[in-house]
Amino acid sequence: MSSSRWRSGLLLAICVGLLAPAAGALADCNVSPGTVITKQNWMQYKDCFSEGVQHFWLGDLFYKMPDDVAIHVGPQHTWTLPKPYTDATEKYGSQTRLVKQADGRYKLENYVAGLPFPNPSGSEKGTEIMANDTYKMQGYLVAISWPMGNWGQLIVRDRFGNYAPEVVDATYRQLAYNWETDQGTPRVDPQAGGAWYSEWIMIELPEQSKYTAVLTLFWQDNLKDEDDYAFVPALRRSLRLSSSARCAPLLGTDMVKDDQRVGWNGGVGKFVGKWLRDQKLLTLFEMNGKAAGSFPQEYDGVLGWPKPDWGEWETRDTYVVDVRRIPELAPGYCYGSRVDYIDKQYYGNVAEDIYDSNLKLWKVVWTAATPAKLDNYGEQAGLCGIVENYWDVQNDHVSYITSFNNSATPGKCSYWDSQVPADWNNVTKYATPAGLSQLMR
Repeated sequence: MSSSRWRSGLLLAICVGLLAPAAGALADCNVSPGTVITKQNWMQYKDCFSEGVQHFWLGDLFYKMPDDVAIHVGPQHTWTLPKPYTDATEKYGSQTRLVKQADGRYKLENYVAGLPFPNPSGSEKGTEIMANDTYKMQGYLVAISWPMGNWGQLIVRDRFGNYAPEVVDATYRQLAYNWETDQGTPRVDPQAGGAWYSEWIMIELPEQSKYTAVLTLFWQDNLKDEDDYAFVPALRRSLRLSSSARCAPLLGTDMVKDDQRVGWNGGVGKFVGKWLRDQKLLTLFEMNGKAAGSFPQEYDGVLGWPKPDWGEWETRDTYVVDVRRIPELAPGYCYGSRVDYIDKQYYGNVAEDIYDSNLKLWKVVWTAATPAKLDNYGEQAGLCGIVENYWDVQNDHVSYITSFNNSATPGKCSYWDSQVPADWNNVTKYATPAGLSQLMR
């Protein structure tokens, strides 16, 4: 190695070392509403971003912050979680346990509803935080679709700027541990069949991929492997996938099935979390859905960063957790580590740094959200819509996932609970393998 390259590498290592707070340290994000963060002053606010996003600012990867980047900082929003959810947390939270099994997995015991671990602490603090992420507050049913005019988009782009968009329908349903029993929602859906959660996605466009669909079922017995199915239109039937499908790309994107639920879809049992630190992080929690649905016009530069009209950014209090497969199940798994930045109130992912099996940075993930009213529980964060950006920094590839679109009513929200039309509120069709066979009828 030449001396100039050695000096450059040393400088880069020093810079990266300065960017990354030590484990257990409280990252120091001091930023006031009214601040505008640009490439000229970003180092002053570096701790307001995930380590992966700091690389974009630093410019040491293919993906770099655009020269005209401008992050306008606004006040932090406050929301109140639904009272039935907090009541369930207070009633049942003290009894929930993670019991380590002989094979290294964790059995979730005595969980009923609400937040499993209201005060994560002790040696299992990180693992408890990830359990909270899995069973975070949400409604019992969410739906987006082409017929309803609020479809989602999956957009994959390569380093040359070529991109391929997909229009998708999706329904996610909570089949057990429901907290909305005050509205007549059963704690366990009578059609649950042992599942607690279902995820269904189908492609509408492009036409040659229409009806391609995937279904995942998570079980109340958290030690039972997820069931993954794919409907293949050319065969006019569904296929049950192996457990290794958790690492398979989701509908051709840079997201795998274990990423699917806005950055964390690994469930409870096979993973262990290590709490690293608390950190305030800047993100968009009241995002302009019209801008988020307008690709590529509102996505800035090669990076595809949000333009200022996406809205004002705000700080969120997060836990930073290093999540890894338990050692017994780690061989052959796609990720060596994922560092998740998890909102302390809603337990959703704000950002992620994902590392390969050799612990080399692989993907940088950033998310944003828009609030909406949930039935009569008031406005809740994230319920109108979301954005997930997955930058593959090893292969210079990126996927933009958004529940918004640029339709006749841009920025139209996802439908939740009582808003979901009756024909989409169908457990058999959208939450069972038998329902996949109905797609081309």
